[in-house]
Amino acid sequence: MAKEGIAAVLSLILPGAGQVYNGHFWRALFWFIFTPGLWIGTGGFLGWICHIVSAYTAYSKAQQIARREADNPPPGID
Repeated sequence: MAKEGIAAVLSLILPGAGQVYNGHFWRALFWFIFTPGLWIGTGGFLGWICHIVSAYTAYSKAQQIARREADNPPPGID
């Protein structure tokens, strides 16, 4: 499974976990706080939206990281 898929699945299981996997700790903190607040605040009505949005953002950030790494390989790799 590609890193993008792993990040998305982690965020589907626990919103913010995919962001931690990507190395975006402040984004993860946002999802760790915001998602339970929305679940509780709406009586579970809108919490699922956070799971989907969190997974999507983790996936797209992982794609950006992969593209950046492909465009700029680390020194010493030919």
